[in-house]
Amino acid sequence: MELKKDNRISETMTDAFKRVKELERSNKLDLSSGEDLSIAIMNLISIEEHLYFSGAKTGNEEYFLLLDSVRDMRKSLMAELVKKGDGEEWCVSKHLLAATMRLTEVGTKEFKIDRKAAETKFATAFRLYSLFWEINLGNLSKRKISDESGDKLKTRNSWVGFIKKALDCCKE
Repeated sequence: MELKKDNRISETMTDAFKRVKELERSNKLDLSSGEDLSIAIMNLISIEEHLYFSGAKTGNEEYFLLLDSVRDMRKSLMAELVKKGDGEEWCVSKHLLAATMRLTEVGTKEFKIDRKAAETKFATAFRLYSLFWEINLGNLSKRKISDESGDKLKTRNSWVGFIKKALDCCKE
């Protein structure tokens, strides 16, 4: 695979940014609704985990029945954001959202005790959340490394910056 070199981002990523902006202008893409739905899915994943642990701790089978019901809801809602593709996107997306939620919760708990540790957790959570969007906006397989050193992290950080701008939960 030949690497294209330019200053900050590859042509592929630039094209993706243009495509997303065009979709936003034509009202075919509402990332704020997608953001809300992804957070709802994160919470459903947390509910699944909680129901599992409650069932395991108490031995009450009702928790597992509820777990199955919540899982069905989560799968249905996830299908609105995640295209199954080769199958890996689905599973990776679920785990990216789960890890994002957990790191956000850990960071929130740590915030009053160790602000720097909390900020590290928050930054990691946002990088994972950005990866979720990178995969689900269809850019993972199309992206080419762009900076002259071949540093994948810089390209990924460009994507994180884009996600920060594109996801605006305050849009109504």
